[in-house]
Amino acid sequence: MSEIHNIDLSVYNIRTDLAVEAHELAREQNQSDLPGVFLSVDGSQSGITVTRVQVENEEAGKQIGKVPGRYVTIEVPKLRDNDTELEAVVAQRFAEEIARFLKDLGITEDKKALVVGLGNWNVTPDALGPMVVENLLVTRHLFELAPESVEEGYREVSALSPGVLGITGIETSEIVFGVVEKSKPDFVIAIDALASRALHRVNTTIQIADTGIHPGSGVGNKRKSIDQKTLGIPVISIGVPTVVFASTIVNDAITYLMGHFNQTMKESKRAFNRLTASEIPERKEPYTEEDLPDMEARGTFMGLVGQLPDEEKRQLIHEVLRPLGQDLVVTPKEVDDFMEGISNVVATGLNQALHPAVSKENAASYTH
Repeated sequence: MSEIHNIDLSVYNIRTDLAVEAHELAREQNQSDLPGVFLSVDGSQSGITVTRVQVENEEAGKQIGKVPGRYVTIEVPKLRDNDTELEAVVAQRFAEEIARFLKDLGITEDKKALVVGLGNWNVTPDALGPMVVENLLVTRHLFELAPESVEEGYREVSALSPGVLGITGIETSEIVFGVVEKSKPDFVIAIDALASRALHRVNTTIQIADTGIHPGSGVGNKRKSIDQKTLGIPVISIGVPTVVFASTIVNDAITYLMGHFNQTMKESKRAFNRLTASEIPERKEPYTEEDLPDMEARGTFMGLVGQLPDEEKRQLIHEVLRPLGQDLVVTPKEVDDFMEGISNVVATGLNQALHPAVSKENAASYTH
């Protein structure tokens, strides 16, 4: 076992677009606080947990693999249930967080916005950006052609779905740069689908950041960044993890098995393999270290693999699957329904945050 612990596994990077996961990973590796990286968690309200990660400088950013800035993660485990009432609550909280970003960046109600919906509209889990743009309240043409018809409480908003390099043959950043140069917005909001390193965050999480966006980075296909450095104006990024790697699913399955075995033994006081289906306790998600059996029991259940630290286990699985071409990028089978729901949540929240005249009472009339 000591030989396995001495293997350099750094080349087998576990990819994630979420700052909260990058922070968790860095904490697991360092087993200590991270200088210059600050995390706070808002208490759960209506099943919503908001986590804020502040990366102070470049040195701090290197520790978690993220550029300096603010990252807000809204986690809603029940978001997978297609509950329209919950979606309305999430949209309202999302709108509040976007409004907070605009205020902190000094963006007033008269500033012009360009919303960029990144992604491939032909691939459902990558179509978040284009689907959000379809439901946005765009007003730039009205301000340009009939300004006298625009009532109080509406901002000048334009929107764009530039497609992907494989469809257009043009780098996304080049299209966005050209549109920004000609239309001259005061800030950009970029929306994209993300990849997660945790199964329970897929289709349950929204991330907002003031650091811009990096198209294709979630699946290892890095393109030129869309951020304040490249565009010269503030860029707010919005992302939802819709895919996960097969190696993550395998790792989580092993963890769930061990957590289930331990939970079963504690609650039943009998051997897990003698339980009937009606006696199996309800599973929880995700399992924490406290939910897992001790090292000796892990070895009994899963052998040497069960005794590996979580990150080494992830890396080992990744090392096995990748040469076989089986570390696939996977999305849940309910992704069609989810994408329709989450795109409405994001669009509704953006309409409320960008236009003071749009409220939670009338927001539904602007989406479909």
